[in-house]
Amino acid sequence: MPHVPSAALRRCRRALARRWALVRASGEAGMSTAEYAVGTVAACAFAAVLYRVVTGGSIVDALGRLVQSALATLS
Repeated sequence: MPHVPSAALRRCRRALARRWALVRASGEAGMSTAEYAVGTVAACAFAAVLYRVVTGGSIVDALGRLVQSALATLS
């Protein structure tokens, strides 16, 4: 005699089948691990370039002159 699944088991299987169909139908959302790695490397490279620009001599001198000019205007 073949085994007949109970009503609860059939409901569970149907619910799982519906859920699995929904998962397969939906597109990928978010980034994968490789995309996170590439994004992190790009952000670090941008931060390094920005740091070099800001700490470079010309930027520091320009900011110093700007602050001196602002202080001279106030006095």
